[in-house]
Amino acid sequence: MAETMTRAQRLDRLPFTRKHGKLLVGSGVGWALDAMDVGLISFVMAALGAQWGLAPDMLGYIAMIGFVGMAVGASLGGWLADRFGRRNVFALTLVVYGIATGASALVPGPEGIGIMAAVAILATLRFFVGLGLGAELPVASTLVSEYAPKAIRGRVIVGLEAFWAVGWIMAALLGYFLIPVSEDGWRWALGVGIVPTLYALYVRFGLPESVRYLEKQGRVEEAEAAVRIYEEAANVPAVPSPDQGASANTATESIWSPQYRVRTAALWIVWFCINLSYYGAFIWIPSILVGRGFPLVRSFGFTLIITLAQLPGYAVAAWLIEVWGRRITLSVFLLGSAISAGLFGFAPTETLIIVFGCMLSFFNLGAWGALYAVGPELYPTGVRGTGTGAAAGFGRIASIITTSPWFVPVLLAVGGVALPFSVFGVAFLIAAGAALLLPEQRGTALAA
Repeated sequence: MAETMTRAQRLDRLPFTRKHGKLLVGSGVGWALDAMDVGLISFVMAALGAQWGLAPDMLGYIAMIGFVGMAVGASLGGWLADRFGRRNVFALTLVVYGIATGASALVPGPEGIGIMAAVAILATLRFFVGLGLGAELPVASTLVSEYAPKAIRGRVIVGLEAFWAVGWIMAALLGYFLIPVSEDGWRWALGVGIVPTLYALYVRFGLPESVRYLEKQGRVEEAEAAVRIYEEAANVPAVPSPDQGASANTATESIWSPQYRVRTAALWIVWFCINLSYYGAFIWIPSILVGRGFPLVRSFGFTLIITLAQLPGYAVAAWLIEVWGRRITLSVFLLGSAISAGLFGFAPTETLIIVFGCMLSFFNLGAWGALYAVGPELYPTGVRGTGTGAAAGFGRIASIITTSPWFVPVLLAVGGVALPFSVFGVAFLIAAGAALLLPEQRGTALAA
């Protein structure tokens, strides 16, 4: 009798091929464009603060409303991906946020419609930007994780997350070279955001749909064809797979059922704390540096240098995640983030600002890579998108808090830079502890 394997097992046995690379880069470019948009808003905030005379609380509203959209989008996007497919939802999210970002570049200035109206229009568009962005990230990581061979799945997902650093570097370059050039520099920078809308067409027609999702929907022939394409790319002969139709258990699965509730709670805590600290630091760093007396261009230059440290952080995390495992790697990088945040808050000189900022960037983004690798591995196919999206959505609540005018600006007014970064350090420590409650999934197959 011929050997049989499930289609998931057939994918797990394959080596990494050019087809995997195409999927990784195709999803990663969308990820980088998302990061570019998130990064740009920090530079735009600093520019608008100077040009429009906006106080920190008003800038906080602009940033905060984007994260409200991200919270809604993350929860909604994961749910939609489990019902309508990873690829389709991925493309839709890129269209939504690409159009909204491009439209943001056309917001009238306060001299024509008044400061409150201009801010209100920009904030409304930022909500839709966040809606698309928040939905895209968990969907992309779920799609890539379901194709990645199990022996290197964690490393592949950290590689996907590394595209976030590419996007932030693009944002920093635009912020440094384009925004200060003229009063319309921030408009030209936001106008670049229309690119994701064009890229969405490639996503829709150029990337595969999840094999596990297709099987859950009873689309067995499409699932078989997708697996054979990857087998042919690896020169691995196909083996028979048992027919698997639509699952009757999908509707009854829950991320809060007894076997999942501890990991769900721990994952939500990590997501909340890392969002609170990451966005609290990196969204406000350009404005904080300007507030400390550094010229706009110089503060943007500091931010660019700090951003470059994200790349080695991802590289080290990608190596360690298959050596130490997911749980320990995530905890160690969160602990490093906690120490770095505290040091940055008390940095007295330009040199130490850059050094400790680079350390924070290195550890924090390495932690993000490990976190995105962990999430999709914790749940079965029927709720994988829902589980990762719900955790991301809960985490975005922290993003709303930390970018609001009632959090970082208040902490800065009370205790200077040291106070908010001490708070961020404590949040990272809590996240490091919660990460130890997650199950170790290194080398295991994704649940059916």
